[in-house]
Parts: sequence; structure tokens; C-alpha cells
Amino acid sequence: MSFSRVSTPAVAGLVLALGGCNVGPDYLRPSAIVSDHYKEIKGWKQATPRDDFAKGEWWKLFGDAELNKLEARVAISNQTLKEDEANYRQAVALIAEARAGLYPVINFNPSLTRQSMGGKIDDTLDAELSGSWTLDIWGKVRRAVEQQGAAAQVSAADLANATLLAQSALATAYVQLQEADALDDLLRDTVKEYQRALSITQNQYTAGTAAKSDVITAQAQVLAQQAQEIAVNVTRTQNEHAIAVLMGRPPADLSVPHEALPQDIPNVPVGVPTALLERRPDIAAAERMMQEQNAAIGVAIAGYYPDFTLSGAVGYVGNPFIRQIAGANPVWSYAASIAQPLFNGGLTDAQVAAARATYDSSVAAYRQTVLTAFQQVEDQLSAVPTLTQELGVQSDAVSAARQSVQIALNEYSAGTQNFTTVVTAQATELSDQENALSTRAQRLIDVVALIVALGGGWDDSQLPGMAKIAAEAPAAH
Repeated sequence: MSFSRVSTPAVAGLVLALGGCNVGPDYLRPSAIVSDHYKEIKGWKQATPRDDFAKGEWWKLFGDAELNKLEARVAISNQTLKEDEANYRQAVALIAEARAGLYPVINFNPSLTRQSMGGKIDDTLDAELSGSWTLDIWGKVRRAVEQQGAAAQVSAADLANATLLAQSALATAYVQLQEADALDDLLRDTVKEYQRALSITQNQYTAGTAAKSDVITAQAQVLAQQAQEIAVNVTRTQNEHAIAVLMGRPPADLSVPHEALPQDIPNVPVGVPTALLERRPDIAAAERMMQEQNAAIGVAIAGYYPDFTLSGAVGYVGNPFIRQIAGANPVWSYAASIAQPLFNGGLTDAQVAAARATYDSSVAAYRQTVLTAFQQVEDQLSAVPTLTQELGVQSDAVSAARQSVQIALNEYSAGTQNFTTVVTAQATELSDQENALSTRAQRLIDVVALIVALGGGWDDSQLPGMAKIAAEAPAAH
């Protein structure tokens, strides 16, 4: 339906009467399944956040200058994060794309035509400004802007989560590199100990109190540990390569110095369970996704209502070279039209139903994200103290095994014990040392995982607000 002559006051009155109406449900954050306490918190000494650390610089809890230097490059140069950052900028641009629907579209398409009729040449200039404006009476465009704004916040939260995961991956690779260095030191010392045992067997063989097989067995032990020491370098170099790539650098450009594996772990500020909803970027992304899908319901519902469009044109049509009539051929027009869907085979019903189902899915995904977050925190709250207890027992086992090796060597030197006892004691000592080393490294990795599970010092106040995102979007022109 269209009207070529509609009074301006009537149109204005209609717009004012209907303007500001946003169809569809307004967003209210659904409740999450939240515990009032951590089950595995017992035995943890509560720490307070460090005010001298910038938000998100969680790795400084470890007090490692080399780790601080490496982590500082992740958010700047990591190429995966650059991809996520570009996705965020794309989401911001889509806000401007949606917001453009609030403004009229104005076109200027001049044309000059020359034609000959019966030998007479005629020039015609058509210079008109034309425009149209579909009024956002039902709030369809405003809901679309809200939807894209929430999508931009989802993208920002995804970027924060990807940054946290990349930082934790670097910290994990760094601990594993330190573990490889510590194992290399252990194996080097073990080779020296086995070489001393080899000297004892050679002396015993020379003295005629030991068999040649003892010497061969001792030689085999030395060679086996030397081979294992060489193999450790593979693990170290692979972790060094991983650190370089996480920093956005080629592996050839990075050399991490030989590092000692820390004996102690930092005291991690755990906080209360309810704070987890505001400290995890993945939870923030899931929550913003709910608002995005909620706004999509409004966009779909607006399909039931008519579109009101104003259009008009003003300009000049005539021969531009006839001065006496130039400007005497103005043209103008204006119109108002209504487009009301009467039948579309249930398309709008299906779109609304799909939008509601998608929203319900996002609610379930949000609640599952929260549950998974609590599971991850509880897992690490349980793992770290357990590994600490295990490490204490393993340290005692190492001390006992070391004494056993010394006694076995003394007895072998005295001729009261065979070399098989020495080999067994040495194997037990090395195994206990390797287990203790592995537990120390795993405990550090689990502390990293706990910090990440708690959000890494991030909170949703770092998420850009709708006003800031709107300001970042390209301006209308």
C-alpha cells in the first residue's frame, strides 16, 4: 500500500505514537547453578590479590623474571590472538551495519542524455536527490543493534579467554621445559654416580673379586642413562619451540636459558564461588551470548508487523544548455508506504520459534559453562594439596633409596653383596627421583590450571560496555 500525498503532520503523529516500541522480550540474565562454597577448599590458606600486579598478570605470582618476559609478548604478538582481535573489530563494525537501518538512505544519481530525433539534437539532464527511510517503529533495527552489540561483547570475552588460554599454554610449556632441564641435571648426576660404580666394578674385577659381567652391567647402565639424557633434549626443544610460537615468533628466534624447577608453589587467591561468575571470560561470553540470542527473538517478532517507509525526491530535469529555462523545470515527489506481510507460509512463525529455541540453547550452554568452571576449580583445589602430600612421601622415598644405594655399594666393595643388589638399588633411586621430579612439575602445572580456572585475575569489568563498543563502531555518513 502506498500514498503519494500524505500530510506531513499525519505521518509525524503516527511515528510519534508508535516510536520507541521494541517488540520482543527485554533481556533478564537467567540464574546460574552456583554453589555457596568450594567442596575442596579445606586445607587451602586463603591469599589476597596482589595490588601491585596489573589485572590479568597472574604469572607474576611465580616470581620468575624469565617467565614474566616471555608472557608479556603473548597478548602483543600471538597470531591466534590477532585473529580473535580482528574478529572483535568485525563484530564492532557489524553494529554500525545494523545501526545504519535507523537512518534514511539518500542517493544522487545524475545523468546526461544526448539523442537525435529527425536531425535535431536534444540534451537532457536528470539531476535528482532521492531518498527513502524505513521507520523503526517496532524496534526491529534497535533489537538488531542490541544483538550485534552483545555479539561484540561475546567476541571481546572470547578474545580475553583466548588470551588467558594462550598465556596458560606458555606457562605450562615453560614448566615442562624446566622439568626437562631438571631431568637433564638429574640424569647427568646419575651418569656420574653410575661411572663411579663402574670404576668400583673394574677395580673389583682387576682384583679378581668380581666377574666380568659386573663390569659389563655397569657399562650398560652408564650408556643407558647417557642415551636418556640425550633424549631429554627433544622434550626441551619442543617446549621451547611451543613458547616461541605462542609469543608470535619463529622457533629459531628464541632461546630460553637453562632453568631450575621451583621447589615451592605460589599462594593463589581463591575467593568465593559466586565471584567465579564475574572472573571467567568464558562465562562472560556465554552470558553475553544469551543477550544476543534474546535480542534475536525481538528481530524475528518484528517480522509480524508492517514496515512504514517514507520516500521522496527533488531535483531538475531538462536541457542544461538552454539558459532561459534552466532551473525552470524542477521536479519533486514524496510518498509514504506500508508493507504488511499477509501470508508467507508460516515463515515468521518458524523464525520466531527458531530464535526462542536458540535462546533456550544459549541458556543451557551458559549454565553448563558455569558448572564446568566449578568442576575445573574443584579439580585443581583437590589436585594441588594431594600432589603436595604425594611429593612429601616421594621425597622420603628418595632419601631412603639414596641410603640403600650407598649401603649396597659399600657392601659390594666389601665383597659381601652381589652387583645385582647395587643395580636394583640404583634403579629404585632413579625411579623415585624421576617420580618426585614429575610430581613437582605437575603440581606447578596444576597451580597454573587453578589460576586459569579462577579466571586469571580477569573480571567482567574489563569487558567493554555497550557505550564504548558503540563509540568504536564506524560513524554514519
